[in-house]
Amino acid sequence: MITVRKAAARGTTRLSWLDSRHTFSFNAYLDPDWMGFGPLRVINDDVVAPGGGFGTHGHRDMEILSFVVEGALEHRDSLGNGSVVVPGEVQRMSAGTGIRHSEFNPSLSEPSRFLQVWIEPDTHGLPPSYEQRAFAGAADDGAAVLVASRDGRDGSLTIHQDASVYTASLAGARALEVPLAAGRAAWVQVVSGTVAVNGIALSEGDGAALAGEAALRLTADSPTRTIVFDLPE
Repeated sequence: MITVRKAAARGTTRLSWLDSRHTFSFNAYLDPDWMGFGPLRVINDDVVAPGGGFGTHGHRDMEILSFVVEGALEHRDSLGNGSVVVPGEVQRMSAGTGIRHSEFNPSLSEPSRFLQVWIEPDTHGLPPSYEQRAFAGAADDGAAVLVASRDGRDGSLTIHQDASVYTASLAGARALEVPLAAGRAAWVQVVSGTVAVNGIALSEGDGAALAGEAALRLTADSPTRTIVFDLPE
């Protein structure tokens, strides 16, 4: 079964410096039909104006992944980390017992777009931690690049949940298949372009939940980028 979440139906937050689209319920946006998908709790697609950003705030017991699409994202946290995340890199922050951080667009002339993902951990009360890594091949045609997993295999970031997260890109007139084991589900989030997921057409900002499917098949006629989540049902 495949359930589509259209981009236009997402929740929104608009501030002078922020245009955010919420795939699932978040902050003031509440939709009882879209509270998450398994342990996948948040997918926010944020555009931050030049010089704008999120001031210091706290999180607990959440695995937080940030994918920069355009521009850059400057990060500082209570663990002493300070860095700038750019396209091709993924940031992972395990909030655990508590972490405080800020996120800003360091450019004074160009907007920044990034997707922030929250995954509920299967263990609470862990020490907070941070990783940031560049992934070679993350934008290659026909590649599914593992960027996060429970065991940190193949150089991926380590998350505290039985989930595997991939970036998958197609340059056009190509197909990509990701097998799904029995008892597994998947979510596909379209970052850019238009792609068919098991024959169903999706566009930028759309998402799709797959349950009871043996595989996830992506086909595209033009360049597209997606994030794929392999999750427990």
